[in-house]
Amino acid sequence: MDRKTLGRIISTIAFPAVIAAVVVVAVLLRADIVRVFSSRVAFQAWIDGFGAYGPLIFCAVQVFQVIVFVVPGEVAQIAGGYLFGTIAGIVYSVIGIAAGSAFNFYLSRTLGIAFVEGLFRADRVEKFESIISSPRARVGFFLLFLIPGIPKDILCYVAGLSRIGFFQFLGISMSGRLPGIIASAVIGSAAAQSNWTVTIIVTAAALLLFLLGVIFRKPLQLLVERIAARRQ
Repeated sequence: MDRKTLGRIISTIAFPAVIAAVVVVAVLLRADIVRVFSSRVAFQAWIDGFGAYGPLIFCAVQVFQVIVFVVPGEVAQIAGGYLFGTIAGIVYSVIGIAAGSAFNFYLSRTLGIAFVEGLFRADRVEKFESIISSPRARVGFFLLFLIPGIPKDILCYVAGLSRIGFFQFLGISMSGRLPGIIASAVIGSAAAQSNWTVTIIVTAAALLLFLLGVIFRKPLQLLVERIAARRQ
């Protein structure tokens, strides 16, 4: 069996099977899940219940939400700031997100374009692939990760199809993600301290940037394409 065929099999069977398994587990454990996530105090008690392994469990949650990209990452990032404070929340989120991104990168690099196009629409893959394969690919790649509202999950997979080296990918992608991670940790930490002024201001700013990124996604992507295509 060649790699292209293997990629199609995994994209059409394995990944949906993982999602289905998650749904089944969620249904079976719905009472416990509702109890744990019913309040910040309950969630913190759940993490604290792991003792010294609490940060490790949190990092694992971050890895999971990056791989199973239907899970919103901002929720986990805000929870990190709430549970561990701004600095530690940022560090743990960076570790987990970097590990999950590395997994996605190597998965697509191993299984190839058939696998990636099985997860996402072919036109979306081609759009981002053209930017990453352009003369100033690293600049374009960084800008895509930096702009709020751009789907970061697909970028990790498309990067695995490009010529960008792994450590370059990790450095560029995490640099682009860092402002969002910091903002989320600040929101969580401020909420934990009942500093509602900071919480509301940072949340409002983050939501505004996200909405602008979604509304102007196409013009921003075209701008990034032009920047990345320049040879100087």
